[in-house]
Amino acid sequence: MVMTENAMISRDITLVNALGLHARPAAQIAMLAAKAVSRVWMISDGEQVDAKSIIDILSLYCPKGSPIRFAVENSQDIETLNAIAALAESGFGEN
Repeated sequence: MVMTENAMISRDITLVNALGLHARPAAQIAMLAAKAVSRVWMISDGEQVDAKSIIDILSLYCPKGSPIRFAVENSQDIETLNAIAALAESGFGEN
């Protein structure tokens, strides 16, 4: 877990599923992120998007092997952050 300069708490992962980030994983991420009390961000290749938005998530091009950072703005959302990271690290149930 990383504390960023603006006090966000983040987790870095690498996509392991063969198809990378596509609609089903994006929906799974957004569903978990929707449970957070604060904003949840997904950051890849310098681009930051709202992890509660499937469309925003899909706007990132993230094939297998892509490094991704998930971040939350409130320490109350650490469980949500960890759940999203665990889901991604597990390959979204696709492996």
